[in-house]
Amino acid sequence: MSSPTPSPVSRTAVEIDTQPDCWRRAAALVPAAAEALPRRGERVAVVGCGTSWFMAQAYAALREQGGHGLTDAFAASEFPHGRSYDRVVALTRSGTTTEVLDLLARLDPSIPSTALTADPATPVMKLAGATVVLDFADEESVVQTRFATTALALLRAHLESEDALPAGVAGIARAARDAERALAEELPAGTVTAGQISFLGAGWTYGLAQEAALKMREAAGSWTESYPAMEYRHGPIAITGPGRAVWMLGTLPSGLADDIARVGGLLVAGSGSEDVALDPMADLVRVHRLAVAAAEAAGRNPDRPLNLTRSVVLGGQPG
Repeated sequence: MSSPTPSPVSRTAVEIDTQPDCWRRAAALVPAAAEALPRRGERVAVVGCGTSWFMAQAYAALREQGGHGLTDAFAASEFPHGRSYDRVVALTRSGTTTEVLDLLARLDPSIPSTALTADPATPVMKLAGATVVLDFADEESVVQTRFATTALALLRAHLESEDALPAGVAGIARAARDAERALAEELPAGTVTAGQISFLGAGWTYGLAQEAALKMREAAGSWTESYPAMEYRHGPIAITGPGRAVWMLGTLPSGLADDIARVGGLLVAGSGSEDVALDPMADLVRVHRLAVAAAEAAGRNPDRPLNLTRSVVLGGQPG
């Protein structure tokens, strides 16, 4: 009897596997990109849509906590045009997202703007005052993984180069090594079949928790939610129980493990098989893998997520 034909590896899974190398390449770009990136003391707004907005949230918290300057993060459609900033940074993989282009077109020309994008042949190149092109991290996938984390890796490496990472946040070299572990190890037991997952974060990792929940919804249609870790007890714990999980990106607050155990939930707390905490960005890579595995277990194609396109272009025309 012939052996069954193995399932083809999705394009999304292939791109997920390249993240450690992409992060290292982004870190190497910092000297050349530094002039386009926020300067110490600048009042900065970081904007994006969907995944890019969540990466903006993570960076904003990192930059402020590291003492580099006041930093706000906004969904591009919610940018407060009446507020004063020294620089606006826009994250857009495609360079064609309508809300980002509209924001840049309306921006006061006296305010410097920088776009991080994957495609140098798109409208954002003309609308932004400066651009940083991460074309090596571009993706064929609809569901965004490596471009998002590579953009955050660049911004994080820039803070590292200016000695402005918050205490306890490792450099990109360590994060990339941890991501290699995250790619090699088995997924946490019980997570592929979990009926519901609540992703938690604190400080800069709350943006990662938001992104983790989004990835599972996009790729697998899973029921996921995301909260600041200390808010989890204030209502969201009500949905946790047997067959459901809580995944903490970053350091778990004291006492929370006992609360999750009391209601019968499965806790994933950021450690790999070596029982050493993974960098939170590397832990997000585990969630990327989980999203693909959960999609395939549900009979979905992670390369063809329901109801999604690679870029949201309103009215059929970029901008």
